[in-house]
Amino acid sequence: MSGQSRRASLAEAGVNIAIGYVVAIAAQCLIFPLFGIHVGLAENLGIGAAFTVVSLVRSYVLRRLFNWLQVQRA
Repeated sequence: MSGQSRRASLAEAGVNIAIGYVVAIAAQCLIFPLFGIHVGLAENLGIGAAFTVVSLVRSYVLRRLFNWLQVQRA
């Protein structure tokens, strides 16, 4: 069993993160004002982008770790 390729892992993580980015921006626009945080759309997009990069790296590393563990057990 060879598991998922690195390219497939990156593609899956990328799609997941892209969808998450859209959801995060919408959530920030709704939730930030409830906590007295008032930023413009450009700032929301920047904040979302920063967290998106962190999330993409995290997701990719965890996927590769779990893939490696699965291959080790086979």
